[in-house]
Amino acid sequence: MLIYPAIDPVAVRLGPLSIHWYGLMYIVGFGCAWWLGRKHATRSGIQLTHEQVADVIFWGAIGAILGGRLGYILFYDLPIYLADPISMIQVWRGGMSFHGGLLGVLLAIWFYQHRHQIGFFRLTDFIAPLVPIGLGAGRIGNFINGELFGRPTDLPWAMAFPHGGPLPRHPSQLYEATLEGLVLFAILWFYSRKPRPVMAVSGMFLAWYGIFRFSVELVREPDPQLGYLAWNWLTMGQVLSLPMALVGIGMLWWAYHRLPQSASASTP
Repeated sequence: MLIYPAIDPVAVRLGPLSIHWYGLMYIVGFGCAWWLGRKHATRSGIQLTHEQVADVIFWGAIGAILGGRLGYILFYDLPIYLADPISMIQVWRGGMSFHGGLLGVLLAIWFYQHRHQIGFFRLTDFIAPLVPIGLGAGRIGNFINGELFGRPTDLPWAMAFPHGGPLPRHPSQLYEATLEGLVLFAILWFYSRKPRPVMAVSGMFLAWYGIFRFSVELVREPDPQLGYLAWNWLTMGQVLSLPMALVGIGMLWWAYHRLPQSASASTP
């Protein structure tokens, strides 16, 4: 069993102001997306200026934060928030959902592309490779907070988390940081280096994220307020991720088999 590195969740204290590592991970994620987006714009056929890249990242960040919070409220803990509505805005107490954040980002992208006449899937294809680094950073933030840990196990790399009792558990946050962060980034970044049919890169993102998240949920402790939804293993994360994977696979099939061949000239 490995020793959990008890890192102070607060990175910096400035008098009454506390800056948490989890919040810094959001800054890292959005900052990397902006930096990668500038590089990606020079090799893609979408022809975004650096100013437009910054605008897309800004609105995407707004969508991710608002959608992530609203998604958590709706998908994971609605009765609690209905009983105490003021807690909906108390984001410092935690409670963010990736799937809600994804919907928020898609909505923000739709408004942006509608205003600038870029093309929805061309823009999502451009953004998809920029997202995984932020996802990985967020999981590192979860690890530092000692939250969203895995189920008990006797594997040699198991850890006993402060809020998980004395039993050693899967460090599922690190599994997700690796798969949803580093591996997914490598897949999308190298896949998007060559021209692909419109919608293909977006489909790859949805398919692989859904597969990775569904797999890690098999060893991740379910949310305590929900528990297992069925069969003593099905979690809310899996219920939300399986449709993602299926939609992504369907988008890939559609991109390569049903879209006009001329679309393949567009790069994400």
